[in-house]
Amino acid sequence: MKIVDTYREDFIRFLNKKIQVKEPINLYEPIHYILQLGGKRLRPVLTLVTCNIFGGNEMDAYDAALAVEVFHNFTLVHDDIMDSAPVRRGKVTVHKKWDVNTGILSGDAMLTLAYQCFENYDPIIFKKLVKLFSKTSLQVCEGQQLDIDFETRNNVSIAEYLKMISFKTAVLLAAAMKMGAIIANAKEEEAEKVYNFGLNLGIAFQLQDDYLDTFGDAELFGKQIGGDISENKKTFLYLKALEISNVKDKENLYTLYNANQKGKNKISEVTGIFERNNIPEITVKEIESYTSRAFEILESLSLNVKKKEILKSFGLELMKRRM
Repeated sequence: MKIVDTYREDFIRFLNKKIQVKEPINLYEPIHYILQLGGKRLRPVLTLVTCNIFGGNEMDAYDAALAVEVFHNFTLVHDDIMDSAPVRRGKVTVHKKWDVNTGILSGDAMLTLAYQCFENYDPIIFKKLVKLFSKTSLQVCEGQQLDIDFETRNNVSIAEYLKMISFKTAVLLAAAMKMGAIIANAKEEEAEKVYNFGLNLGIAFQLQDDYLDTFGDAELFGKQIGGDISENKKTFLYLKALEISNVKDKENLYTLYNANQKGKNKISEVTGIFERNNIPEITVKEIESYTSRAFEILESLSLNVKKKEILKSFGLELMKRRM
């Protein structure tokens, strides 16, 4: 979409102007590094697009969009530390390029920088944005803790898992869209609908992330393939396999996920169990289900067809990764 590409290019210029390396170098250089690693900048662009669609001036939404992008990358820096991840977007992670302490401190600074982005808004909009942002950032932390807890639990349900990914991933996407609606002074009912559109799309996005972590192309995906399996993460794929597989496959999964072993053999064995039980196909159907829910909510918005089509096209682009 031309409009999306334009917003993305303009946002990157805004980001580069606002986030620069300064003293102390070892604090700000890692921040600049993670923010320059690329990515589609989908969340901040969603803020800009949503503001425009609801009749606002997208120029007013750049600070909020920057807050979303800086916060998102802050979570990536800390997540990579907790996951001991060596690669992010095809590049060395911050804590590997520098060290763990630098990653923690630079991440903390990014959270503060994200909050500072809201300081230019008038008091009424400022309060709404910060309230939403604080709620979202806490939910992201709750989601991350649930994700960690699940690594040592053998009784995680799919419902619990969906709650976890809603908090860890989907709420930020949803909040990014609602911020755009808030800045455009959209009605609360419409702002909430666009939030729920983003929430369902975000769940679909994370389910797709789970799929690609095991069945994606490492070069195209930009992350280490099989990382979730190595870290014993209870993804949708794993939980669905436990739900439908035979006794032998279940026992093997329990054994593999309760062992300290990592590496290609473990990844290969688990992947084989998934494939035998049609987990890839089931996961793709689940992704499509949440994407459809998002588009149903979109249809209920009181926007004209052309504006709905912009959001629908954006949603389809969001999901257009290598399946």
